[in-house]
Amino acid sequence: VPFSLWIDGAVAAIGIAATLVSLPEMSPPPPAFYWLALIAAWVFAWLFVERLSRAMGRGEVEPGVFGFLVPLIFGITVLALWEAVTRGAGVPSVILPPPSAIWARIAASLPTLWADFQQTFLKAVLIGYALGCGLGFAVAILIDRSPFLKRGLLPLGNFVSALPIIGVAPIMVMWFGFDWPSKAAVVVIMTFFPMLVNTVAGLNAAGAMERDLMTTYAAGYWQTLLKLRLPAAAPFIFTALKINSTLALIGAIVAEFFGTPIVGMGFRISTEVGRMNVDMVWAEIAVAALAGSAFYGVVVLLERAITFWHPSVRSA
Repeated sequence: VPFSLWIDGAVAAIGIAATLVSLPEMSPPPPAFYWLALIAAWVFAWLFVERLSRAMGRGEVEPGVFGFLVPLIFGITVLALWEAVTRGAGVPSVILPPPSAIWARIAASLPTLWADFQQTFLKAVLIGYALGCGLGFAVAILIDRSPFLKRGLLPLGNFVSALPIIGVAPIMVMWFGFDWPSKAAVVVIMTFFPMLVNTVAGLNAAGAMERDLMTTYAAGYWQTLLKLRLPAAAPFIFTALKINSTLALIGAIVAEFFGTPIVGMGFRISTEVGRMNVDMVWAEIAVAALAGSAFYGVVVLLERAITFWHPSVRSA
């Protein structure tokens, strides 16, 4: 590892740490050298990440060992700058609380956050995601077998996908009640069409030469589907799964704004905004971001494990 990389990283870490440690001892507003030191620390952190990325591109640094450092250092730098700017500039917590206040709220509200996570993610998101993606996949197989369904259902699915959440969510609440089934229904509507369209496109991805070869082997429809067309469609299917992993969480949270029991991420965000408890709102946002990122990461790991043979996965 080039020695200059460690110098940049050490200077950036020392500079950011020094500005954060010295801030409580200063009377607001902090002097000009505080902001200059903060800018210098950010520049050195940027140089460290930039040189590390280039070193990995040239093969000087092993990506498998140091690849995680780039997003990790970038995230830590953003949080440190966020903390330093909000505290140094005296930004009101109602407008933007510092990360330390958000972390303190998370630590003090773990039972509430866990209950909201169970209600929104473990029930509405996961169940709606499984149903929406499963139904989209099954209908795509039916459409592939029937040209009539292809001409009739695809335009209808396009129409349904264009429906706004704020219009669908109240209807689902009236149909399925205030508990999580209505939110799961919204998630089903949001995840159905991306899975349907991507699966249909993936089933048509197999080339004519490969299909003719299966015909010469006297393979039937289902044999061709299982051994040729579904493997060729796997990258398209996992693209839909990754897109839906984020859409599902967004849909469930927004749906909770229109009626829910006194629990859930969307319910907590809407009520705490009205009470001006912005730190609790950011705590819910942080939990939702972590849950969504972890969900997306699990889907990516499954994609790499199942489609390891695909050129895009091998090159990555």
